[in-house]
Amino acid sequence: MPPSSLVEPSLDPSQPTGPSLEWKTPSSLCYALQLPTFSTAAKVRVVITFTLCAVSAVCNLVVLWAASNGGRRKSHVRILIMNLTVADLLVTFIVMPVDAVWNITVQWQAGDVACRLLMFMKLVAMYSCAFVTVVISLDRQSAILNPLGISEAKRKSKIMLTVAWTMSVILSLPQIFLFHNVTITVPENFTQCTTHGSFVQHWQETLYNMFTFVCLFLLPLVIMIFCYTRILVEISSRMAHSNCEDVHLRRSHNNIPKARIRTLKMSIVIVMSFIICWTPYYLLGLWYWLFPDKMEETVSHSLTHMLFIFGLFNACLDPITYGLFTVHLHHGLRRSCGTTNTRTDLENNTCLVPMTRLSSHRQNASGGYNMHIEEANDNNSTKNGSRPIIPMSKM
Repeated sequence: MPPSSLVEPSLDPSQPTGPSLEWKTPSSLCYALQLPTFSTAAKVRVVITFTLCAVSAVCNLVVLWAASNGGRRKSHVRILIMNLTVADLLVTFIVMPVDAVWNITVQWQAGDVACRLLMFMKLVAMYSCAFVTVVISLDRQSAILNPLGISEAKRKSKIMLTVAWTMSVILSLPQIFLFHNVTITVPENFTQCTTHGSFVQHWQETLYNMFTFVCLFLLPLVIMIFCYTRILVEISSRMAHSNCEDVHLRRSHNNIPKARIRTLKMSIVIVMSFIICWTPYYLLGLWYWLFPDKMEETVSHSLTHMLFIFGLFNACLDPITYGLFTVHLHHGLRRSCGTTNTRTDLENNTCLVPMTRLSSHRQNASGGYNMHIEEANDNNSTKNGSRPIIPMSKM
């Protein structure tokens, strides 16, 4: 049988998402080549993809602009979100348009250099989305399990982001060497961007696909589940300890600052949207690699179109989630309309601001936790000379 890289559907991000050649094996054992067409399912996919591209571009650009213009000092959580937004924009401006245009043209018409470069950039975009989401999970785990180490949080997040982007580029480099233009002349001239001929044996291609699947989805999924399981255990332990001591603290119900809980909820929603959107597509791809013949008989190409589009929908959900859970995004948009805000806007991950006026009794009741700051946005308070805003729950 011919290599799977020439067989539709392509269910691995390292493989082309556009139409590809489909081989049929008749009873005479001679290969009959069936050229792809711009089918009805492909037309629907193109319309939805362009729609998602427009929505994702607007939402992510608004978030990126508002986050980058929110003040001179940027909290490390905001920096994380900005990186995730950049990753989503890569998906928006590379993966989505390439997929849509490729389905329209049916064959590859951009040349060999563009074939290699775009397949490389496509995988960089998808790796970066997964890896930055993992960094957010690790950051939230550190914030909950080690609240006293908040002074190192920004430095650690920068290191993790550097590793995430570097690994995204390194793991995507094989695309440049594996993909190339392949042209056939029978039954007519037809050119496609594919990995056909790059693997000597079929098992080598399967191994590469499985490696991509593990790095792109399975390993990030395991890390994210591990992080939030530890967070859940820690929060449950603090709640139980608080109930045993019967100490009434006017913070969040689990003895963790409310602002930090809000950031935790936002990160959980971001992670869950990534898992929910991409899991069906990757599971279908795993089925295809292990049992290609059975999947071809069971699953229609329309379903693979739908699942890939559902995965792309994740790029639209991230900025919406960020906008719903943050306050300074709204203030950034108001400033763009010429509105002046003299009050201090606290970051979405702001913890308690220490007050020397608090009595020692209140400090002891809070376990001294108020003495450690996660991030306080003091841009406006410094510039305008206003007094720091202390949440009512801390008074």
